Amino acid sequence: MEARDYKFGVVILAAGASRRMGRPKLLLPWGQTSVVGYLLQKWTQLGAAQITTVCAGDALVLGPELDRIHFSPANRIANSSPEKGMFSSIQCAANWDGWDPDLTHWVITLGDQPHLKPATLRTLLEFGARNPDKICQPMRGERRKHPVLFPKRFFCALKNSPAGDLKIFLLDQASHLSGFESEDAGLDLDMDTPEDYEQARRLASA
Repeated sequence: MEARDYKFGVVILAAGASRRMGRPKLLLPWGQTSVVGYLLQKWTQLGAAQITTVCAGDALVLGPELDRIHFSPANRIANSSPEKGMFSSIQCAANWDGWDPDLTHWVITLGDQPHLKPATLRTLLEFGARNPDKICQPMRGERRKHPVLFPKRFFCALKNSPAGDLKIFLLDQASHLSGFESEDAGLDLDMDTPEDYEQARRLASA
């Protein structure tokens, strides 16, 4: 795929309750801003044509921070039932009618992944450009990791998928999956607890 034909959007999943962390993960300090502020900066630098956040429907927690960092309300997607889990947020994004119609691909990324190396994300985007018809992921020891890069037809297929969660959806698309082995140890870390947060900060500064 020619670079001029490759135009990607980003879905930042941000509707989780952060119960194990004890405070909202995306509001934690990261560099000179918050976790969500850093993610928005990073994906902008990587060339995203459109970036959205999927937040809990009331947006009581994340809304003020998005206002503070001047993230447009036009690119905020509300999940009225975040208690149904991550796949409900993914389907909210797939069904959202505010997407740039010229997008060819979508990155679905977890809101608690600020520690991933920018080089890992660039490699994902480059790998997707070379495999434009495949669902692409970084891998660690043959285990598929987030973020996930979807071509348009598979992103649209998420809208009404009965799969119930993303893992099942991807298993159903096994013949259309591709990936690359990555040395980024951050892919193995879920930032769920205060201890995970400190480990993520150490990884990012290494």
